[in-house]
Amino acid sequence: MYQPPVGARDLFPLDVAQKRWIEERLQHVFHSWGYHRIITSTLERLDTLMAGGAVEQSTVIQVHDVDNVGLRPELTASIARAAVTRMAGVTHPQRLYYNANVFRRDDRGIQNQQQEFYQAGVELLGSGSVAADAETLLVLSDCLRNLQLDSCYLVLGDAGLTRSLLSPFPNSLRDRIREAIATLDRVTLETLPMSADLRDRALLLLDLRGQPGNVLQRVSSLDLDPEQRAIVSNLKALIELLQGSEAATPALILDLSLVQLFDYYTGIVFEVVSATESGKRVLGQGGRYDQLLSLYHPQGESCPGIGFVLNIEDLHQVLLPTGQLPSQTENSDRLLVPTDLKAYAATFAYAQTLRQSGLRVEVELQGQSASAIREYAQQRRIAQIVWVSETGEPQNETVELPTGVI
Repeated sequence: MYQPPVGARDLFPLDVAQKRWIEERLQHVFHSWGYHRIITSTLERLDTLMAGGAVEQSTVIQVHDVDNVGLRPELTASIARAAVTRMAGVTHPQRLYYNANVFRRDDRGIQNQQQEFYQAGVELLGSGSVAADAETLLVLSDCLRNLQLDSCYLVLGDAGLTRSLLSPFPNSLRDRIREAIATLDRVTLETLPMSADLRDRALLLLDLRGQPGNVLQRVSSLDLDPEQRAIVSNLKALIELLQGSEAATPALILDLSLVQLFDYYTGIVFEVVSATESGKRVLGQGGRYDQLLSLYHPQGESCPGIGFVLNIEDLHQVLLPTGQLPSQTENSDRLLVPTDLKAYAATFAYAQTLRQSGLRVEVELQGQSASAIREYAQQRRIAQIVWVSETGEPQNETVELPTGVI
């Protein structure tokens, strides 16, 4: 009866220890690249959350007793709003990172799906250069390396190029063609009502994925306009920059059919995918969004931005079999036990002294028997019991812990 609501779950101490292990290693990378943490409101106005229609309202969990307010389904729109309204006049680029929970309803109407997620990511605001794209992907690579995730690959596309390559298709078919390409649905592309030339073009777009050099060569053979050629040139420059960097990056797949869940991306888009014996899992995603900040600016001024998010739950599932995550919660260093009721004041005082020296200290509160206290210490992996008298005199006792317990 008293369970978490559908789509939510509790995190117990070991879950938290493992989650923090992941977050601390990601935070170390963010700090080393000069990023600063930002915390935005969990509640946002719907017009902020929907990002000009780029985020489907059906995915937003609304607060029913407050008009036009919902729980954030992602962080980028909230950070864009904060950067425009509360960080006006700051120098650019701004390097920001976050570590927070988000809330998202499954827009397909599937029941009992997870609705609360934990994420960590970065946003690089104020630079639209290829170098900024490269930095974002290198930060992402650094995160994977710090987590010792070697069996990953990076899928890279470009939202602007994909949209423009779809422009010859009729408006009535464009969304269906885009979805079919994104889901590798060749049958739909072969059966949609369109001319033979358009069908050939759709099937060509379906196959624009693979080794970057080969894909760039194929797309360059198309009848591209100057803007499309500039995008292809930038992609080539980005790939060369990544490959020329001494930093180790995941294997790269260029996929010009890649479509992200949120539709505010204007430039490169990407996913990092883990390929293990248990199958493939998308660990994170991101991209460039050069028009998003203008939605929140009073004069509509634009500011380029790019970022990525890593999904903590997915990282957790991939890391569990590696043995890197903590297998138990951190044990206390001492268990302090008053010798009688009058000794509690002295025990608390002595415990505080030990804590000030950096030790993790518990005080026995139940007045249990000596045998029960020793059993408790063994179960909690506490190697030292300290018996404290009314005068504050400590007497140490070493607890024999089971073999292999530290």
